[in-house]
Amino acid sequence: MPSGPLSPSPPEALHAQLKALIPLTNEDYAAFTAALQPLTLEKKALLLHEGEVCRQVAYVESGGLRYFYSVDGEERTGQFFFEGSWYADYDSFLDQKPAGVSVEAIEPTRLWLLARPDLYRLYEERPVFERFGRLMAEQAYRGSRARSAALLNQTPTERYEQLVRDRPELVQRVSQRLIATYLGIKPESLSRIRGRG
Repeated sequence: MPSGPLSPSPPEALHAQLKALIPLTNEDYAAFTAALQPLTLEKKALLLHEGEVCRQVAYVESGGLRYFYSVDGEERTGQFFFEGSWYADYDSFLDQKPAGVSVEAIEPTRLWLLARPDLYRLYEERPVFERFGRLMAEQAYRGSRARSAALLNQTPTERYEQLVRDRPELVQRVSQRLIATYLGIKPESLSRIRGRG
């Protein structure tokens, strides 16, 4: 459930991130931030419910999100998103069709939302943001491919070891139950893997 006000302006980290990605003028950034809407979520609150249409992209200022879905009645976590990350269910966002996943705050989370009509208006009025949109889509595609490859080609132990190597902060911040749903294993199996480590 949404709660509480945010600071009146987006964080400097967002400005720095955009400047590193695209040639950004002060006017471009002002137009971009004018379109952003703040939102805070309590832990376990849903940003998107399965079956809803994703109508915005979200920038994580603080806290964390995960998207999840069900496989044979068991919950699976597809990915986690922390500070500085962007999230949108691209299939739903691009085609305006119902999402096949839910998106949940795994900590108290502060977001900045950019609605689809505002993003498309920025594409038209300030073409530099088309590059931003393309880079975000490419990043999402690469992440999805890497995740699929890991699930197909690695053992649960290898997936866990790679997670510890590549994203140690995730292992510190996320419960063992959620990590197990991300790795595609039972929590007791994860306990055994961690015990051997």
